[in-house]
Amino acid sequence: MPNPTTKSAIDTGSDEWNQAAERAKEAAACVGDMATHAVSAASSMAGQAACDAGRKADDLTARAGAGMQTFADRLAKQAPQQGAFGNASQSAAQALQEGGQYLESAKLSGVAEDIANLVRQNPLPAILIAVGLGWFIGRKL
Repeated sequence: MPNPTTKSAIDTGSDEWNQAAERAKEAAACVGDMATHAVSAASSMAGQAACDAGRKADDLTARAGAGMQTFADRLAKQAPQQGAFGNASQSAAQALQEGGQYLESAKLSGVAEDIANLVRQNPLPAILIAVGLGWFIGRKL
């Protein structure tokens, strides 16, 4: 005849085991939820940081453009106005002024878009330029 105390102990052990397994499942689900939230928060923070970095890069590019325009104004005023050197300095000042205006208005994101469009329109020269730059940099290193 089976011992009732033994059966009760087995049932109690089995119940405890089932409860422990249930708690482990709940803990695993909770950890999974926490990991999902952590990844989501990290992703959001990384996206915000990238956005902030992009804005800062655009601001720095705009400032560089303004600086180029200031330098172009000084060059135009202080460089000789006549002769071959005067013509060259005035052309350089005009090119700096236009480049500065472009950088200030387009910013880094606009420059990147313009370069991408230029590469799309002229793929072969872009590849040749990239290969040439790679070779040149490789030789210098």
